[in-house]
Amino acid sequence: MSKSQILVNARKEGRTYLSEIESKELLRGAGISITPTKLARAKEEAISIAAEMGFPVVLKIVSPDVIHKSDAGGVKLGLGSEQEVADAYDEIMASVKQRQATAKVEGVSVQQMARPGVEVIIGMSQDPQFGPVLMFGLGGILVEILKDVSFRIVPLTARDAREMIRDIKGYPVLEGCRGQEPADIPFLEDQLLKVSQFVEQNPEIRELDLNPVFAYSDGAVAVDARVVLESEG
Repeated sequence: MSKSQILVNARKEGRTYLSEIESKELLRGAGISITPTKLARAKEEAISIAAEMGFPVVLKIVSPDVIHKSDAGGVKLGLGSEQEVADAYDEIMASVKQRQATAKVEGVSVQQMARPGVEVIIGMSQDPQFGPVLMFGLGGILVEILKDVSFRIVPLTARDAREMIRDIKGYPVLEGCRGQEPADIPFLEDQLLKVSQFVEQNPEIRELDLNPVFAYSDGAVAVDARVVLESEG
């Protein structure tokens, strides 16, 4: 689906939140490294997609009404067989129905389980005074606990991208402390610049989150993505 069609569909349905799959399609089109993800509208389809992708896989609920998927029991990781996918699908549907009975459910997203790496976050929000502002920091739950992030105003320069990565207190983690795999810093800088360009070219975007992004010594990949549009009117 093209970028314009994704945005048209969202506006037609009165949505400001794009689904994970829609968000990933938009960002992949901008050259941002994203895990391939497909929508399964039924259990049998989820099994078929998982088998085609190769195990292990991840299932996540797809619903415009379920924003925090993990809190609703809508995420299952490391599924290693068709039976595990089938069981996980049933468990996700039952959990979401129990916790958010009125949620409109489109199905589940299916993606390969990415290998672990250093978790970072790339985000964007609209500041009333400065406009779009990009954020970078350690990702996963660490961003909520440590709040170790840096900010720059869009559009970013190459120097901005270099500095905002090195500005965080956790930068030694990215360098590979205590035998950990170091992150590919130039690749992360490139991703920040591409996100900046994407935001600049799409002023209707109000918020954007790539979290977590798994950073490796030979690249990085975002395993979850969220895009929020400005409200009309």
